[in-house]
Amino acid sequence: PLSTMDALLQSAVEQWLSWDRHDATLSAVKAAVEKAGGSQDDAGAALDQLRAWFGPRIKFGTAGLRAAMEPGPARMNDVTVLQASQGLCQYVLDNAPSSSGDQPLSVVIGYDKRHNSARFAQRTAAAFAAKGVHVHLFRDYVPTPFVPFGVTHFGAAAGVMITASHNPKQDNGYKVYWSNGAQIIPPHDKGIADKILANLEPWGDDAWADITPGVHPLCSDPMDAIEQAYFEAIKSHSYLDPALRASGPSFAYTAMHGVGYRFVQQATKAFGLPDVTPVPEQVEPDPEFPTVEYPNPEEGKGALELALKTADGSGCSVILANDPDADRLAVAARDGSGDWRVFNGNEIGALFGWWTWTCWRKQHGDDEASSACMVSSTVSSMILKTMAAKEGFCFADTLTGFKWMGNKARDFEAEGRTVLFSFEEAIGFCIGSTVVDKDGVCASAVMSEIAITLAAQGKTLIDQLNDIYSTYGYHATHNSYYICKSQPTIDAIFKALRGDEGARDYPKAIGAHKVVGVRDLTTGYDSSQTGSRAVLPVQSSNMVTFSLDNGVTITLRTSGTEPKIKYYSEMIAPATTAEERQQVDKELAKVVDQFVQEALQPEKHGLIPKAS
Repeated sequence: PLSTMDALLQSAVEQWLSWDRHDATLSAVKAAVEKAGGSQDDAGAALDQLRAWFGPRIKFGTAGLRAAMEPGPARMNDVTVLQASQGLCQYVLDNAPSSSGDQPLSVVIGYDKRHNSARFAQRTAAAFAAKGVHVHLFRDYVPTPFVPFGVTHFGAAAGVMITASHNPKQDNGYKVYWSNGAQIIPPHDKGIADKILANLEPWGDDAWADITPGVHPLCSDPMDAIEQAYFEAIKSHSYLDPALRASGPSFAYTAMHGVGYRFVQQATKAFGLPDVTPVPEQVEPDPEFPTVEYPNPEEGKGALELALKTADGSGCSVILANDPDADRLAVAARDGSGDWRVFNGNEIGALFGWWTWTCWRKQHGDDEASSACMVSSTVSSMILKTMAAKEGFCFADTLTGFKWMGNKARDFEAEGRTVLFSFEEAIGFCIGSTVVDKDGVCASAVMSEIAITLAAQGKTLIDQLNDIYSTYGYHATHNSYYICKSQPTIDAIFKALRGDEGARDYPKAIGAHKVVGVRDLTTGYDSSQTGSRAVLPVQSSNMVTFSLDNGVTITLRTSGTEPKIKYYSEMIAPATTAEERQQVDKELAKVVDQFVQEALQPEKHGLIPKAS
C-alpha cells in the first residue's frame, strides 16, 4: 500500500513505523496506510489524513509545543514528545551551568490530567534519565505553577509541564522552563529546536522505558517537598487581618474539570481562610471536559454557567475559577442589584495591582517606592503604568506572554528590586516572584483576602474597582478575537495593514480618527521612537499597534497557541461618574467596531467571531 503514496510521504511513514512504540498511534498509522492503498471509497480520505499527520513538523517555540494528539510529526504524541525531550536534554547538557557534587544536574517534570499527559511525562523523564540527568517527576497531576516553583526550589537546570492549559480536549502541550524558573525565551527556543532536529531518532530502549519515582535510581518524586515548600512560600503574600478570617463573603469555586481544587483548598488553608464551595459537576479532573465546550473561564458567563448556579444556590457572593491547569484565575462578583459581573483580566489586574501596592506601602512606606516594581504585557491595560507614575514605583511592559514578564521579573530582582505583581489581560496573574509565571492557585487565595478585607469596610470588589478608576483615571478596555484557521487569510489581512513590503503604508485613519502612531513588532518599526526603531524586541508572529488622536490604542496580533486573530484596545479618560464611564465605553466600542470592519473585514475573510 505504501507504493500508492508520493516518495516523501512514503519515506516519512516508513520511518515513523520504525520508531513509534505506542500501540494506539502505531495502529492508527498502519490502518490509514492500509485504507490509502485500497480501493475503498475512503482511500482518498485516508491518504489526506496521512498527509496531515505527516505534514510540516510541529514547531518548537517559546510556547514549547501544542497540538492535537494524533500520530505523525505534525501532532502531539509519544514520538514527538520523546524527540522534544531528547533535544531539550541535549541542550541542557550543552548549556546548563555546571552542577556541584552535592547537587547533580536535574530537571523537574509535571503534568495535568489531560488524556496522555502522564504518559508523555514518562517519555520526557525517560529521555533525561537515558543521559544520566536526575529527574524530579511528580507522582500525580499538579498545577502548572508547581513546575517553575520546583525548578527554583531544587536548583534544577530546566522544567517541563505537560499541559495544553485551556485548549480543547483533543490537544496537549509541552511547556519548558529554564533554570531561572521562567519560561524560555530566545535564544533558548531556537537552540532547543535545533537540538530536537539533531536528535529525532529515539535513543534506544532506554528512551522508551517506564520511569517510576523512587524505583529508578535517577528519578525521585518531589510532590511532598514541593507542596510543603510552595504553600509555606505563598504565605508571604497573605496580609489579611487575622480578626477578619472567619468573616466576610463566601466563595464558589470551579476547577473547570481541571486539577485546581485540591491545591486551592491547600492555599485557602495556608492563608487561614474559610473553605470555598466547589462546583460539584466540575470539581474532579476530567479530560473530557463534559460540561463545557471550551474549558476556559476567560470566555465569561457561558463558561461559568454552573459556577453561577452553584453560587446562587449556596448564597456565595464571589466566584473564583481556574482553568484546567490552574495557572489562570477568573473572578465574578454580585453587583448592587444582585446580578453577576464577570471581571475581565484587566479589571482583575487593577485590583491585584492596587492591593499589592497598598500592602507593600503599609510595610515599607513611600520612601522605598522606587525599589518596588510591577510588570504587565504590552496588550494589557496600562493601569499599572498609571499607578506607577502616580505612586513612584517602577513599571515595565513586555511582549505578550509570561515568558517575557517572568524573565523581566528576574531582571528586576537582579537589580535589587522587589517584584510586587505581574499580569496579562488573559486572566494570568503572578503575585510577587515566588513563581515567575501565571499562578491561579496563589492568586485565588489573595483575591479571597481582597474580597474579605473590602467586605469588612462595607465594600465590594466592584466598589473598589470604581475607587481605583477615581484615583488613577478610567481605563476602558475592549478585547476580543476572531477564529481564522487559514494562514493565507491571516497573511493577507496583515499585508493589507502594512501595504507593499517595506512601504510602511499603514492606515492613516480609523473611522473619523487620525492614526498618530504605529508600532509594528513584527518588523521592528515604531513611529514614536528615534529612528523609528521599536524598543520591545521583534517577534515572529504578527503584532501591530495603532495610536489614535482621541487617545485610543488598538493592537492586532495573532495567537501563538490557537488559530485566532486577537485585538486589544484601551482608552484612558478622567471619567468619574457611571454615566461618564458609559460614554467612554461607547466611544471605545465604536472605534473598535470601525477598526474591525476596516482592518479585519470579517465577512469578506470568513472569520468566526468569539462566541457570545
